[in-house]
Parts: sequence; structure tokens; C-alpha cells
Amino acid sequence: MRSVAAFLVLVLIWLAGLFAYAHRVQQSTPAPQPRFSQGIATLTGANSNERIAAAVGLLENGLGQRVLVSGVNREASREDIRTVSRAVRRLYDCCVDLGFTAADTVGNARETAEWAQAMRYNTLTIVTTDYHMPRAMLELRAVLPEPQYQLQSYAVPTPALKNRRWWRSPRAARLMVVEYSKYLAILGREAVLGLGPRETPTAAQAPGQQKD
Repeated sequence: MRSVAAFLVLVLIWLAGLFAYAHRVQQSTPAPQPRFSQGIATLTGANSNERIAAAVGLLENGLGQRVLVSGVNREASREDIRTVSRAVRRLYDCCVDLGFTAADTVGNARETAEWAQAMRYNTLTIVTTDYHMPRAMLELRAVLPEPQYQLQSYAVPTPALKNRRWWRSPRAARLMVVEYSKYLAILGREAVLGLGPRETPTAAQAPGQQKD
């Protein structure tokens, strides 16, 4: 009986955390206009077109100096990304960089860190989808720690998650549960790593990672 009761308590805690996470995701959009930062990094994935367009929109509005599109498909050309971004060619040619090495969120973080270090940027705006942002920021802060680097988020909304009863949609529920579980895994990893000395990894040291 005690084991059953303990299991039920854990389930309730997990569910409470899930709904708190969902509330955080839903409250992150519409995102307020961010402060100016030296660099704007967008992490590709589901709904990449919207993420890229949002990042380039910030650049066009003078809210950054350059944009990095991290995790670009190796089969995509620079012109393909320009078309998706709907960017003015002059601005795109001068101020948009493409990263092709990242295959998952860990790779995105390391690719972004390498870019920031190469550009000598210490202020960054991170653009990705609302549900992906909490986990992405955890990974980014692991390789771009404060106070040396200042990161701010700019979340792109996911229409399926804006419904207050998101759990009634199988697609939305699956998306939220999977992302929340990944987020908990990263929290656990960081807690374990925090128990001992840890050297901040650099992009030059980072090996490739498996897909997200």
C-alpha cells in the first residue's frame, strides 16, 4: 500500500508540474518586443519557417546586429533560407549566418556558443517555439553562462497549444508531455552535474550529438 501511495503522489507531482509547464508556455506568447542585443539566434525544428521569419523580423527592426540560423538542413541552400525568411536581400546577404552542424537542441546550443564567441557577442536574443524555449534556454545557459553572457528569449507561438484545454487535443497533449519530459531530463542532468566541478564546454570541444 505504501508503494502504491508513493507512486500516486509522484504521479500527482508530475501532473502538477506538467500543467505549470503548460501555463508557462502559454504565457510566453505573444512575446513582448525584446531589448536590443548584439546577436539573434534562431533554432530550427518544427515550424522552422515561423522561427526564421521572426528572427529576421527582429533584425529588420534594428533589434540586433546579426542573425544566426542554427541547425539548417544540409540540403537547403542559402537562397532557400532567404525565401523562407522573407528577408530583404541586402540585409540577408550582409547580416544572416547559417549553421549546418547542429542536429538537436544540444547541438543548437553549442553552435550558437561558437558563433557568439567568434563574433565576440555577449548579448543574445534566442528565437524558437514557445514549447521548446524552456529546454533551449537550459541548454544555452549551460554553454553561455551568466554573467559573461546575457540571454533573452523571444518565443514563437504554437497555435495548437493556445487552447486553454490543450489536453483535449491528442497532438497538443503529446507535444506538451514529450517536451515537458525532455525538460525534466535536462533539469535532472544539470542537477547531477552541479554536484561536482564542471568545466564550461566550448563549441570547439563539443562533439556531434544525436537527433533531438
